[in-house]
Amino acid sequence: MGISDWPEGERPRERLLALGPEALSDAELLAIYLRVGVRGKSAVDLARDLLQRFDGRLGTLPKPSSDELPRFSAIGMAKAAQLKASFELARRALSQDMSTRDSFTSPGKVRDWLRLKLANRGHEVFMALWLDAQNHLLKAEELFSGTLTQTSVYPREVVKAALANNAAAVILAHNHPSGIAEPSRADEMLTRSLKEALAMVDVKVLDHFIVAGNTPPMSFAERGLL
Repeated sequence: MGISDWPEGERPRERLLALGPEALSDAELLAIYLRVGVRGKSAVDLARDLLQRFDGRLGTLPKPSSDELPRFSAIGMAKAAQLKASFELARRALSQDMSTRDSFTSPGKVRDWLRLKLANRGHEVFMALWLDAQNHLLKAEELFSGTLTQTSVYPREVVKAALANNAAAVILAHNHPSGIAEPSRADEMLTRSLKEALAMVDVKVLDHFIVAGNTPPMSFAERGLL
């Protein structure tokens, strides 16, 4: 049965218009994007299959190579390209919103952007969001990358980057490809070391986030670890 044959109150598009996008599941939102299904499957069925193929994680959908999405999901090359483009637009929109705001005061926006940027990397990445004295974003910079389980971070290089960007403050972030956002002992020691090194050049560490999968990034500041 196609979606057009469903009761009106159960159709994703009508539900979105009546209740807002927050009321829809990931599969329903993706079905609206896909618009149509394939033989024997509605758009919602196809969306569920697509999410299942990529472990139920929306952020992993744009990650495969250009031919992998259509091969596994039967959505076609054009739709796969559109899906990748939509995720990139979301990343850029959040980045622009961060850089043009009067003050960098929304932890929720920072978390959203970091999840889009780091959550589905296959290896560890360490980055810094350099801020000026008014907490405007100066630059989001990937400083180090490593293996599946670890990244070597050098405080001297972080300090050099802070000076090069004329930063007054920084938000640090790195990802855990394991999907577990809990800080390790090494993470805590590194954060303290970076905080001390940056304090020597009058750069304040406002927070350090660990990004892992679809869970909200873990904040060192909220945990009292700064």
